Amino acid sequence: MAQDLISDSADLKPDTPWSATRWASVSEESLADHETKARLCVAMLLPFSGGKPDWAGFERGARWMLDSAAHYGVELAFVLNADTGYIFNLTADLYREVIERFRAAFPEPKIVCGVTALGAEGDTFKAEWYRPQLEIAQAFDNVEVMIMTSRQLNALDPERRRDAYFEIAEAISVPAIVHALEPSFVPWATPYEPWLLHQLAGHEKFVGGKISTLDEPHFLYWAAMCRDLGLDFAPHSGDDFGIATAIRLGLPLLIGAGVSACPLICAAKDLWLSDSAPGKKFPTGRGGSHFDTRVYKLFEAFQSLEDAVFRLDENGSAAAYKHSTAAVLKNLGLIDSVEIHPDCGDLRPAGEEARMAEALRRPLRVAKRLGIPDFPPKLGLT
Repeated sequence: MAQDLISDSADLKPDTPWSATRWASVSEESLADHETKARLCVAMLLPFSGGKPDWAGFERGARWMLDSAAHYGVELAFVLNADTGYIFNLTADLYREVIERFRAAFPEPKIVCGVTALGAEGDTFKAEWYRPQLEIAQAFDNVEVMIMTSRQLNALDPERRRDAYFEIAEAISVPAIVHALEPSFVPWATPYEPWLLHQLAGHEKFVGGKISTLDEPHFLYWAAMCRDLGLDFAPHSGDDFGIATAIRLGLPLLIGAGVSACPLICAAKDLWLSDSAPGKKFPTGRGGSHFDTRVYKLFEAFQSLEDAVFRLDENGSAAAYKHSTAAVLKNLGLIDSVEIHPDCGDLRPAGEEARMAEALRRPLRVAKRLGIPDFPPKLGLT
């Protein structure tokens, strides 16, 4: 006789796989939510030109995204110094300068700062590695931090991994998000299993978590568990191959794709909402008062773009998406160069700018038909 699927958190063990729980069998349709206005967290690209940060392009892109979010009434948070911002290549000085420059230009928006194990070496995990970046980030106002994984942290068994997160949390004084991801982004990374997720979700300093997976629907597992158990913990999708899922579920997105498709995602979030959602607006000229089925074509359009941006290389890695994102932003006229951080080796082959111009054709066409403003930006591709 098949063993009953686990539905009580008390029955979870550190080695329990998702497949042994009922949360791995919940359909997306059963979790659909047309009422909740969830935030969009855009993982900012740090653009480069001539080997140095392109601060003018950095600010131009942020203003473009703020305008789109304001138009559609979407709550927008900016993720600084995460993977899209080359956190693994940043010096402490550049890490601080990114936040200082952003705050000087944009005093009001929420920022989420990535923190990782600066200077980590050897095989023994040390929570102190996270403290330098935590101290820098927490010196700013209206900030959250995202605890990004590191090789030594990820290598721990579930119980010691939980203890390590809790030790990191001792130095945290602002709301924090934990972050799990898979090998498509970092070769040694592994997602959380249900016991570890439940343990982290119960910690008072962890207000949510980001799950970045491209090959398995872990975001659905997280959403099903948190909703079923009533956890005060917000799953944030980092799945750039499945952006529409978070919109359909009324849950936050925390994605690098937000940088290249922000107006499209904001429009889709608006079209998905029913007329009873708080603050619902219909700026696209539809003139109706309920859910708009054209959102499905918009889902397809921006996903076709991001599938190209995040395409896997011959090693199964999507890490070069940063190069592709720069190519999209250059095509849109927001930045001047497709350069990436000079110490980052995640490069696409020659011709990426032309390939991204081709990938933009369908979303540009759909944006025109739906009357989505500022895609392309007025200064960019037409």
